[in-house]
Amino acid sequence: MLAAERKQKIIDLLHQDKRVLVSELSRMFEVTEETIRRDLEKLEKEGIVNRTYGGAMLVLHTNEDLPYTTRNTLNVEVKRQIALKAMDLVHDGDTLMVDPSSTCFEFLKTLPPKNNVTVITNSVSVLQEFAGAGLQVISTGGTLRGRSLSLVGPTAEQTVQKYNADTAIISCKGMSPEKGVSDSNEPECELKKHMLRHAGKVILLADHTKFDKTAFVKLADWEQIDYLITDRRPSETWLKLLRDKNIEVLY
Repeated sequence: MLAAERKQKIIDLLHQDKRVLVSELSRMFEVTEETIRRDLEKLEKEGIVNRTYGGAMLVLHTNEDLPYTTRNTLNVEVKRQIALKAMDLVHDGDTLMVDPSSTCFEFLKTLPPKNNVTVITNSVSVLQEFAGAGLQVISTGGTLRGRSLSLVGPTAEQTVQKYNADTAIISCKGMSPEKGVSDSNEPECELKKHMLRHAGKVILLADHTKFDKTAFVKLADWEQIDYLITDRRPSETWLKLLRDKNIEVLY
Protein backbone atom coordinates (compact mmCIF):
# COMPACT_ATOMS: atom_id res chain seq x y z
CA MET A 1 0.00 0.00 0.00
CA LEU A 2 1.26 3.45 -0.93
CA ALA A 3 1.80 6.02 1.81
CA ALA A 4 -0.93 8.26 0.36
CA GLU A 5 -3.44 5.38 0.44
CA ARG A 6 -2.51 4.56 4.03
CA LYS A 7 -2.92 8.21 5.00
CA GLN A 8 -6.42 8.36 3.48
CA LYS A 9 -7.46 5.17 5.27
CA ILE A 10 -6.20 6.59 8.57
CA ILE A 11 -8.28 9.74 7.94
CA ASP A 12 -11.34 7.60 7.21
CA LEU A 13 -10.82 5.66 10.45
CA LEU A 14 -10.48 8.90 12.39
CA HIS A 15 -13.81 10.15 11.09
CA GLN A 16 -15.40 6.84 11.98
CA ASP A 17 -13.94 6.33 15.46
CA LYS A 18 -12.60 9.83 16.34
CA ARG A 19 -9.32 8.33 17.58
CA VAL A 20 -6.70 5.79 16.49
CA LEU A 21 -3.93 3.83 18.22
CA VAL A 22 -0.43 3.45 16.81
CA SER A 23 -0.24 -0.23 17.72
CA GLU A 24 -3.53 -1.07 16.00
CA LEU A 25 -2.64 0.86 12.86
CA SER A 26 0.75 -0.83 12.74
CA ARG A 27 -0.89 -4.26 12.74
CA MET A 28 -3.62 -3.23 10.30
CA PHE A 29 -1.25 -1.83 7.67
CA GLU A 30 1.63 -4.22 8.41
CA VAL A 31 4.16 -1.43 8.87
CA THR A 32 6.31 -0.41 11.81
CA GLU A 33 4.96 1.75 14.61
CA GLU A 34 7.57 4.34 13.70
CA THR A 35 6.05 4.59 10.21
CA ILE A 36 2.61 5.17 11.74
CA ARG A 37 4.00 7.82 14.08
CA ARG A 38 5.43 9.65 11.06
CA ASP A 39 2.03 9.43 9.35
CA LEU A 40 0.32 10.89 12.41
CA GLU A 41 2.96 13.61 12.72
CA LYS A 42 2.18 14.71 9.14
CA LEU A 43 -1.57 14.68 9.87
CA GLU A 44 -0.98 16.80 12.96
CA LYS A 45 0.95 19.37 10.90
CA GLU A 46 -2.00 19.48 8.47
CA GLY A 47 -4.37 20.20 11.36
CA ILE A 48 -6.33 16.95 11.08
CA VAL A 49 -5.32 15.32 14.38
CA ASN A 50 -3.97 16.01 17.82
CA ARG A 51 -1.44 13.37 18.76
CA THR A 52 -1.86 11.66 22.11
CA TYR A 53 0.12 9.06 24.04
CA GLY A 54 -0.02 5.94 21.87
CA GLY A 55 -2.20 7.41 19.14
CA ALA A 56 -4.10 10.45 17.92
CA MET A 57 -7.52 12.10 18.08
CA LEU A 58 -9.47 13.84 15.33
CA VAL A 59 -9.60 17.63 15.57
CA LEU A 60 -13.26 18.44 16.19
CA HIS A 61 -13.34 22.21 16.76
CA THR A 62 -16.07 23.81 14.63
CA ASN A 63 -14.10 27.06 14.46
CA GLU A 64 -11.03 25.28 13.08
CA ASP A 65 -10.22 26.83 9.71
CA LEU A 66 -8.44 23.89 8.11
CA PRO A 67 -6.39 24.36 4.92
CA TYR A 68 -8.32 23.54 1.74
CA THR A 69 -5.86 20.81 0.81
CA THR A 70 -6.67 19.14 4.14
CA ARG A 71 -10.44 19.59 3.91
CA ASN A 72 -10.42 18.22 0.38
CA THR A 73 -9.21 14.82 1.67
CA LEU A 74 -11.82 14.48 4.42
CA ASN A 75 -15.01 12.42 3.98
CA VAL A 76 -14.71 12.48 0.19
CA GLU A 77 -17.21 9.67 -0.36
CA VAL A 78 -19.77 11.33 1.90
CA LYS A 79 -19.37 14.59 -0.03
CA ARG A 80 -19.95 12.75 -3.29
CA GLN A 81 -23.11 11.14 -1.91
CA ILE A 82 -24.42 14.55 -0.92
CA ALA A 83 -23.44 16.02 -4.29
CA LEU A 84 -25.36 13.35 -6.20
CA LYS A 85 -28.54 14.17 -4.28
CA ALA A 86 -28.31 17.79 -5.44
CA MET A 87 -28.15 17.01 -9.16
CA ASP A 88 -31.89 17.21 -9.85
CA LEU A 89 -32.05 20.73 -8.41
CA VAL A 90 -29.86 22.15 -11.18
CA HIS A 91 -31.27 22.68 -14.68
CA ASP A 92 -30.05 23.67 -18.12
CA GLY A 93 -29.49 27.40 -18.35
CA ASP A 94 -29.10 27.90 -14.58
CA THR A 95 -26.76 30.40 -13.02
CA LEU A 96 -25.15 29.14 -9.81
CA MET A 97 -23.28 30.92 -7.06
CA VAL A 98 -20.91 28.39 -5.48
CA ASP A 99 -18.80 28.83 -2.37
CA PRO A 100 -15.17 27.58 -2.07
CA SER A 101 -15.94 24.61 0.21
CA SER A 102 -14.66 21.15 -0.64
CA THR A 103 -18.24 19.82 -0.55
CA CYS A 104 -19.35 22.28 -3.24
CA PHE A 105 -16.24 21.40 -5.24
CA GLU A 106 -17.36 17.75 -5.23
CA PHE A 107 -20.82 18.91 -6.30
CA LEU A 108 -19.41 20.61 -9.41
CA LYS A 109 -17.22 17.58 -10.19
CA THR A 110 -20.33 15.38 -10.04
CA LEU A 111 -22.50 17.73 -12.10
CA PRO A 112 -23.29 16.09 -15.46
CA PRO A 113 -22.91 18.10 -18.68
CA LYS A 114 -25.73 20.62 -18.90
CA ASN A 115 -26.44 23.27 -21.47
CA ASN A 116 -25.41 26.82 -20.70
CA VAL A 117 -24.82 26.47 -16.94
CA THR A 118 -22.94 29.44 -15.47
CA VAL A 119 -21.00 29.23 -12.20
CA ILE A 120 -20.05 32.35 -10.22
CA THR A 121 -17.47 31.42 -7.61
CA ASN A 122 -14.66 32.66 -5.40
CA SER A 123 -13.00 29.23 -5.42
CA VAL A 124 -9.52 29.12 -6.97
CA SER A 125 -9.78 25.32 -7.11
CA VAL A 126 -12.92 25.54 -9.25
CA LEU A 127 -11.20 27.98 -11.62
CA GLN A 128 -8.32 25.54 -12.05
CA GLU A 129 -10.36 22.35 -12.28
CA PHE A 130 -12.98 23.56 -14.73
CA ALA A 131 -10.87 25.77 -17.00
CA GLY A 132 -11.40 23.38 -19.90
CA ALA A 133 -14.86 22.08 -18.98
CA GLY A 134 -18.22 22.92 -20.50
CA LEU A 135 -19.22 25.22 -17.65
CA GLN A 136 -19.09 28.97 -18.02
CA VAL A 137 -17.18 30.09 -14.93
CA ILE A 138 -17.13 33.67 -13.63
CA SER A 139 -14.51 34.52 -11.01
CA THR A 140 -15.41 37.00 -8.30
CA GLY A 141 -11.84 38.27 -8.20
CA GLY A 142 -10.68 39.59 -4.85
CA THR A 143 -7.98 39.00 -2.28
CA LEU A 144 -6.51 35.50 -2.21
CA ARG A 145 -6.74 33.47 1.00
CA GLY A 146 -4.03 30.91 0.34
CA ARG A 147 -5.11 28.73 3.22
CA SER A 148 -8.56 28.10 1.74
CA LEU A 149 -7.76 28.82 -1.94
CA SER A 150 -10.58 31.36 -1.95
CA LEU A 151 -11.03 34.98 -3.05
CA VAL A 152 -12.58 37.41 -0.57
CA GLY A 153 -12.93 41.09 0.22
CA PRO A 154 -14.67 44.13 -1.33
CA THR A 155 -13.86 43.25 -4.94
CA ALA A 156 -15.34 39.76 -4.58
CA GLU A 157 -18.42 41.16 -2.83
CA GLN A 158 -18.98 43.79 -5.54
CA THR A 159 -18.81 41.13 -8.24
CA VAL A 160 -21.40 38.92 -6.52
CA GLN A 161 -23.73 41.90 -6.08
CA LYS A 162 -23.68 42.51 -9.86
CA TYR A 163 -25.50 39.25 -10.61
CA ASN A 164 -28.84 37.63 -9.85
CA ALA A 165 -28.39 33.86 -9.77
CA ASP A 166 -30.94 31.05 -9.86
CA THR A 167 -29.29 29.15 -7.03
CA ALA A 168 -26.66 29.59 -4.32
CA ILE A 169 -24.95 26.35 -3.31
CA ILE A 170 -23.12 26.59 0.00
CA SER A 171 -21.73 24.50 2.82
CA CYS A 172 -21.10 25.30 6.48
CA LYS A 173 -19.31 24.20 9.65
CA GLY A 174 -22.26 24.11 12.04
CA MET A 175 -26.07 23.99 12.25
CA SER A 176 -28.04 24.83 15.39
CA PRO A 177 -31.83 24.97 15.84
CA GLU A 178 -31.49 28.19 17.83
CA LYS A 179 -28.49 29.87 16.16
CA GLY A 180 -29.03 28.85 12.55
CA VAL A 181 -26.22 28.12 10.09
CA SER A 182 -22.65 29.08 10.98
CA ASP A 183 -19.15 28.94 9.54
CA SER A 184 -15.55 29.27 10.71
CA ASN A 185 -14.07 32.07 8.61
CA GLU A 186 -15.44 35.62 8.69
CA PRO A 187 -14.30 36.98 5.27
CA GLU A 188 -15.63 33.92 3.46
CA CYS A 189 -18.82 34.02 5.51
CA GLU A 190 -19.45 37.65 4.51
CA LEU A 191 -19.16 36.76 0.84
CA LYS A 192 -21.52 33.79 1.27
CA LYS A 193 -24.10 36.16 2.78
CA HIS A 194 -24.01 38.21 -0.43
CA MET A 195 -24.46 35.00 -2.44
CA LEU A 196 -27.58 34.16 -0.42
CA ARG A 197 -29.07 37.61 -1.02
CA HIS A 198 -28.55 37.42 -4.77
CA ALA A 199 -29.91 33.93 -5.42
CA GLY A 200 -33.48 32.81 -6.08
CA LYS A 201 -33.03 29.68 -3.95
CA VAL A 202 -30.41 28.41 -1.53
CA ILE A 203 -29.14 24.84 -1.28
CA LEU A 204 -27.17 23.95 1.85
CA LEU A 205 -24.87 20.90 1.62
CA ALA A 206 -23.96 19.57 5.07
CA ASP A 207 -23.10 16.11 6.38
CA HIS A 208 -24.44 14.67 9.63
CA THR A 209 -21.45 15.91 11.68
CA LYS A 210 -22.60 19.54 11.22
CA PHE A 211 -25.87 19.05 13.12
CA ASP A 212 -26.09 20.55 16.62
CA LYS A 213 -22.82 22.43 16.16
CA THR A 214 -22.18 26.16 16.34
CA ALA A 215 -19.17 27.60 14.53
CA PHE A 216 -17.50 30.97 14.94
CA VAL A 217 -19.54 33.20 12.57
CA LYS A 218 -23.30 33.35 11.94
CA LEU A 219 -23.98 32.66 8.26
CA ALA A 220 -27.76 32.41 7.85
CA ASP A 221 -31.11 32.05 9.55
CA TRP A 222 -33.17 28.99 8.69
CA GLU A 223 -35.67 31.15 6.80
CA GLN A 224 -32.95 31.82 4.19
CA ILE A 225 -32.47 28.13 3.32
CA ASP A 226 -34.66 26.34 0.75
CA TYR A 227 -33.01 22.90 0.59
CA LEU A 228 -30.80 20.96 3.00
CA ILE A 229 -28.93 18.00 1.56
CA THR A 230 -27.19 15.65 3.96
CA ASP A 231 -25.95 12.06 4.17
CA ARG A 232 -28.13 10.64 6.96
CA ARG A 233 -31.73 10.97 8.07
CA PRO A 234 -31.86 13.78 10.64
CA SER A 235 -33.55 13.25 14.00
CA GLU A 236 -37.31 13.79 14.32
CA THR A 237 -36.61 17.03 16.18
CA TRP A 238 -34.57 18.31 13.28
CA LEU A 239 -37.08 17.13 10.69
CA LYS A 240 -39.87 18.98 12.49
CA LEU A 241 -37.79 22.17 12.65
CA LEU A 242 -36.97 21.96 8.96
CA ARG A 243 -40.60 21.30 8.02
CA ASP A 244 -41.68 24.29 10.11
CA LYS A 245 -39.16 26.44 8.23
CA ASN A 246 -40.38 25.11 4.85
CA ILE A 247 -36.99 23.58 4.08
CA GLU A 248 -36.96 20.51 1.84
CA VAL A 249 -34.58 17.85 3.17
CA LEU A 250 -32.80 15.30 0.99
CA TYR A 251 -30.78 12.47 2.60
